[in-house]
Amino acid sequence: MKVYNNPDRKEWTALLSRPQADFSAIDSKAREILLAVKNNGDRALRAFNESLDGWTGDDLLVTEKQLQESANLVEPELKNAIAIARSNIEKFHRAQMEKVHIIETSPGIHCWRKSVPIERVGLYIPGGTAPLFSTLLMLAVPAALAGCREIVVCSPAKNNFVHPAMLYTASLLGIKKVYKTGGAQAIAAMAFGTESIAPVHKIFGPGNSFVTRAKQLVNAEGVAIDMPAGPSEVAVFADESADPDFVAADLLSQAEHGPDSQVVLVSCSAHVVQKVIMAMDEQSQQLTRKKEMQSSIAQSRCFVMNNEKDAFALLNAYAPEHLIIASDRATELSEMVINAGSVFLGHYSPESAGDYISGTNHTLPTYGFAKAYSGVSLDSFVKKITFQTLTASGIEGVASAIGAMADAEGLPAHKNAAMIRLKKQTKKL
Repeated sequence: MKVYNNPDRKEWTALLSRPQADFSAIDSKAREILLAVKNNGDRALRAFNESLDGWTGDDLLVTEKQLQESANLVEPELKNAIAIARSNIEKFHRAQMEKVHIIETSPGIHCWRKSVPIERVGLYIPGGTAPLFSTLLMLAVPAALAGCREIVVCSPAKNNFVHPAMLYTASLLGIKKVYKTGGAQAIAAMAFGTESIAPVHKIFGPGNSFVTRAKQLVNAEGVAIDMPAGPSEVAVFADESADPDFVAADLLSQAEHGPDSQVVLVSCSAHVVQKVIMAMDEQSQQLTRKKEMQSSIAQSRCFVMNNEKDAFALLNAYAPEHLIIASDRATELSEMVINAGSVFLGHYSPESAGDYISGTNHTLPTYGFAKAYSGVSLDSFVKKITFQTLTASGIEGVASAIGAMADAEGLPAHKNAAMIRLKKQTKKL
């Protein structure tokens, strides 16, 4: 990892840039896939499954029998871990439920807001380099809590085979519709529908650059998406109190996602940075996904800043998906965080805890989108519909104000809608 010492602010944008793919090629291919699926449905899905994922099966839908049998293929220890994760995720997201509060804004005028579930949601679950059944928990649990009527899952299959842990998790959560298709073609299927897959109202889930671009393109056509979540990333602030082995492990845990992931280390101590780099080199020798880590680390960064204020200004400019504050003063320092998807405080809060078990959602904004986007929550699966009711006395009290504002905007019919009620009410009196 290259080390930068207190770079000038003018250089931050360039130094904090994410790994760049050939987006023109990605855009062109994503558009081609979307159009093919839109026009040719299941036939296109099967063709892309063969050319991109290497299998030729006709059966896109995972059968009920396959879902049930998956339980026999998952070890008890993993089943227990999934149960713990499900419980914690459910506790955290259930607490986000809002009660309806009716507010009297003026005499005779009552307003309130109600959460109404999105009827049909599509969950994209990556399964290329690793079967991310944890993402299924993160998306399906709040979808169920929100009351979504139908949950559709798409995940890539290898040789007509979906990982048993994925199927077991789906079965555990009561999901019946799991389809064996991934990539941009899965996004197209959920957006436009095919003979097998009915279109959904909103698409969730992270993915590679093709998936991210496909989501953005269908969003432009009117299909809602959670956020433009792409390759994973982590930034770590480490001070003199940090354990270099812990920090190194956290950086490597994100680097193993693949070559398009990025890790960033920020400190006010060059000594700490060097110790972390040494620990990373030592630990990576013992880990199996060494190739993926090396590719990611090659395009990652270390920054030695003059002070904590500048360090967190840099981190806020980066707006990381995950931010770890490895410090005895983590809670105090977290007050300087403005832009981040999810924050992990202290020496015993690894990012992998949030990925799996703590309860917070791991579907988070990447590529700097944390400056404007939040991670997935219960709110992501509902619409907030506002209601209002005015009594006769209520409209009487505000009719003249409505009229004055409508006159100022040159909208006489708006004024009439209020004044006609006032006139009839006056006649009755």
